[in-house]
Amino acid sequence: MISFISSGVCSRTQYARERVIPAVENIKLKYYTVDVVSAQYYNNRRPVRYIEFSVVPIPLRTAVVLGYIAYLYNTVAVNGGRQMAVDRSRTLCPVAAVIVLLLQTLLIQPLTEASAGHCRLACSLRDEIAGYRPIVDRVLSYVQDQKGYKGKTWAALSEFTDTFGSRLAGTPNLENSIDYMLNRLRTTNLDNVHAERVVFTGWQRRKEFARLVSPRVKNLAMLGLGGSVSTVPEGIRAEVVVVTSFDDLLNKSSEVNGKIVVYNQPFVSYGETVKYRSKGASEASKYGAVATLIRSITPFSLNTPHAGQQDYSDGVKKIPTACITVEDAELLNRMYNRGSKLEIFLKMDSKFFANATSRNTVAEIKGSTDPDKIVLVSGHLDSWDVGQGAMDDGGGAFISWNSLAVLKNFGLRPKRTIRCLLWTAEEEGYIGAYAYLKSHISELEKFNLVIESDEGTFQPYGIAFHGSDTSACIMAEVAKLFDSINATTMQSTKDNVGSDIEVFENMNIPGLSLLNRNEKYFWYHHTEADTMAVEDPDSLDLNTAMFAVISYIIADLSVELPKS
Repeated sequence: MISFISSGVCSRTQYARERVIPAVENIKLKYYTVDVVSAQYYNNRRPVRYIEFSVVPIPLRTAVVLGYIAYLYNTVAVNGGRQMAVDRSRTLCPVAAVIVLLLQTLLIQPLTEASAGHCRLACSLRDEIAGYRPIVDRVLSYVQDQKGYKGKTWAALSEFTDTFGSRLAGTPNLENSIDYMLNRLRTTNLDNVHAERVVFTGWQRRKEFARLVSPRVKNLAMLGLGGSVSTVPEGIRAEVVVVTSFDDLLNKSSEVNGKIVVYNQPFVSYGETVKYRSKGASEASKYGAVATLIRSITPFSLNTPHAGQQDYSDGVKKIPTACITVEDAELLNRMYNRGSKLEIFLKMDSKFFANATSRNTVAEIKGSTDPDKIVLVSGHLDSWDVGQGAMDDGGGAFISWNSLAVLKNFGLRPKRTIRCLLWTAEEEGYIGAYAYLKSHISELEKFNLVIESDEGTFQPYGIAFHGSDTSACIMAEVAKLFDSINATTMQSTKDNVGSDIEVFENMNIPGLSLLNRNEKYFWYHHTEADTMAVEDPDSLDLNTAMFAVISYIIADLSVELPKS
């Protein structure tokens, strides 16, 4: 708190208006806080008046003027304690103004300040965000109105997935679907519709087969993991070692050489358990394994193997690797623990092709007054080569571009640009996102918020946000606007909240995704079961509306989201 205390009033405010304000015009501090209090302060029995700075928002210009007026009083006291006599001559005015400004900068809280678990936003900013409620209500009503946009996101997604099915990066099917999307975006009359080329090394599975051959014969449902090498043409027949963790693998390392390692690790969470898919082959190869079969990364199974990408570590021999079902992994584990000698025949054929090409797909609503600044909404168009890719991530891609279509239908054009980006080659390791970042690295500071949906488009219930504490407080105010659909939960996290947008979050750009009732997401993830049967039309409508409203508000606010 800073108190300016004086027993007199100076009339030289014109000097402040002409000389002090211009000196601070270019300082990039938008708001400070002040509470003007009328009171009596007794100094040596003489009453004095004072102005006390506290927690009501005012612009910096106003704060400087008040501070300058206070300077012109006889006495200046800091924190109501130390006092110093001030020469009232004009020659000291600029010095005093600088002192006032520095004290404000150091000691007065800015308009949008927050710390963990505590928000201090100015009433004016809260009111500004709350002022978007009529737009929120209109958009929510529109997407739930049969005569409006109700069911249109689902209808567009179903036509797309039924037409193209799965869309593995590097295949003609994905490229045909991108052509389709470019035409669709143009007919929606969005701005700056175009594609940006991405070059990478592609991978495709061909024929693959796994069978338990001893002590009994049983075909094993399996899917080769992305990037896996092939077996020898005649296949591999080898004894099996079953492990339940990397520690278990280490304990059995002397038994592994020349054998197929089967992982039957328990599912803890996707983030915790996916390491077995990613690194299981490399870890087993260190001890001489000839192949690995990995229990699918899922909490629930109906004998459905789950595909996914894996990466070989440097310096180890690349061995074939595939996922098998939870049911078969547990079967093999039970038999192994009983002392049965297990043998499996495995045959896998895959193809690598250099210089594969694909494209990121872009569309925009150009900003009205600050078009170079960007709020990004996104999802990825590619999928694994199983199912329809409806949930992962057709739903995310389609709520993204449909959110722009909704805003376009309302004629809503924010101050900043809203850019929709439909990523390619996400499943192979964010290839499209990294390529985009490399091409647009010079524009990085222009991105105010990056949004993505890649964990389902089920019933939304709030916002997951990664960014500064102050930005999180702003987003918490935005979340309050969705009380009519019970989607006001605000989850601020230090972890990244997206897949492709992770490459931006790692560069200090705030990131956002929607919290949705995706408890069953990993039941269908990367399987033949990822079809339109998973998608709910009403949930897609609400996700579309939330993407539209959130992107519009952040692109239109008078302030940008502060970065950490």
